Amino acid sequence: MHNKTTLDIDNLLTIMAQLRDPKNGCPWDLKQDFDSIVPYTIEEAYEVADAIDQKNWVDVKEELGDLLFQVVFYSQLAKEQDLFDFNDVVAGISEKLTRRHPHVFNDEKFEDEMAVKQNWEAEKAKERAQKLQDESLLANIPLALPALTRADKIQQRCASQGFDWDTLGPVVDKVTEELDEVMAEVIQTPQDQHKIAEEMGDLLFSVVNLSRHLDVKPEHALQQANKKFERRFRQVEKNVLEQGKSLNQCSLTELDFEWDRVKQYECNK
Repeated sequence: MHNKTTLDIDNLLTIMAQLRDPKNGCPWDLKQDFDSIVPYTIEEAYEVADAIDQKNWVDVKEELGDLLFQVVFYSQLAKEQDLFDFNDVVAGISEKLTRRHPHVFNDEKFEDEMAVKQNWEAEKAKERAQKLQDESLLANIPLALPALTRADKIQQRCASQGFDWDTLGPVVDKVTEELDEVMAEVIQTPQDQHKIAEEMGDLLFSVVNLSRHLDVKPEHALQQANKKFERRFRQVEKNVLEQGKSLNQCSLTELDFEWDRVKQYECNK
């Protein structure tokens, strides 16, 4: 006898199949392929993250449903092409999680959390070796990841094999070195924009490395910084408007004064 969860999943799969029915399906859904729905998948993942960040649990539930629909959509496309189906996806992740957690599902013992993480990385390395002819440690890091996240993953892979500083000092020194190299290009006459961009990339990569050593996820940290800046700037706009002015009627000194007021107010809350 099927339980309610199974029936709900079956119903969702049936809805997806009907949306893709060649005769009676939805024209928009019928036009889609693997490539065309990738942007929607990325957007839905960010909407899940945003809802969690806002602690809006009603939205989290809804956004998780939208993200699940993406998985179901890909699975339906694959089923139509005899590649795999939703059950294969579920079976694959179930097997992987069981294999990667022998301390939970078998009786293997690990000394501490670091040993658990090392086993996880070792299992992932085996999987990469089995799937790809590219045997590089850096194989299979998705190109479509946000650049900060991808840089963090590249560095983690390298660090797992000892290619990493073990103290914070050299990491900070590298950030300073890269900043100096940016400025060395900036003062050139004429400026070479390509070289400036290259040095800026090196600087950002070194800042990601500093974030990793401080156990801070750079993508999340930058998202939070964006939100903080936007919140403060909106308050500056409001303060200026209450004075009967617009931003372009204020000098930079006046705007800086309002910014400092907003910042001080937040710090004192």
